[in-house]
Amino acid sequence: MDIVLFHGPHQPQIALLDQIQKRDAAAHVAFGHRDHQTGVGLDKVITRLNAILNQRFQAAITRRALADIAAQEFGARVTGITLSREQLTVAQARAAEAGLTGQVEFRLQDYRDVTETFDRIVSVGMFEHVGLPNFGTYFRTVRDRLTPDGVALIHTIGHTGRPGATNPWIARYIFPGGYIPTLSELAPPVERSGLWLADLEVWRLHYALTLRQWHDRFMAHREEVARLLDERFVRMWKFYLVASEQSFRHGRLAVFQLQLARKVDAVPITRDYLYR
Repeated sequence: MDIVLFHGPHQPQIALLDQIQKRDAAAHVAFGHRDHQTGVGLDKVITRLNAILNQRFQAAITRRALADIAAQEFGARVTGITLSREQLTVAQARAAEAGLTGQVEFRLQDYRDVTETFDRIVSVGMFEHVGLPNFGTYFRTVRDRLTPDGVALIHTIGHTGRPGATNPWIARYIFPGGYIPTLSELAPPVERSGLWLADLEVWRLHYALTLRQWHDRFMAHREEVARLLDERFVRMWKFYLVASEQSFRHGRLAVFQLQLARKVDAVPITRDYLYR
């Protein structure tokens, strides 16, 4: 089975924080393997893709940790795409360290330029950077890159209230060009793409717990970050982590997981397979 990972813009300072925030990590949402940058339960993501050992699995994935697990434990052939040179370098080095060079490929490539088709597509932490005007293109691309029996898993932060604008401070200092979608903004382009919405899950407080872990690990390495960057950046990143946690606890933010397919019977008709 071959997998593709979509990954969005990744700034160098965030690549640094990725490494710091993952150190000495404790999983608060225990779905087995866990990506501590995104708060993603990796086993659950792969299970939702209906991956079966020794099945020929072709898919597209966004996170290096997810790519490694899919390759090592499910025998998948993985293609990861990113727009970040820093992330590409780290991902390629770690795949080599794990002895996965022939099984996992990472590319510096825009998702719209991918031409192959895949049995599975995974997009984690990327959709927030697509932009509202490009939602239609995104879901059409997912449809066109899936094989007839293919399944896609789209994991994104979402807003459970009415559509609105990105917070100006976040847009300027943290995620330029970022936009958090509502379900009312996601549904129309999915419908127009012709894809089946096979399942939809909403994670509510899970990401608040993840952000609290990020904050604690970040602060444990505060001096290291200040030396590498500066005090201004430390203050901004701490504010971002604390404000984001409160937005999940007391605001209208959640995480949406959309399971999409080209065929009505591409995945089981019940969720039993998720819990076996």
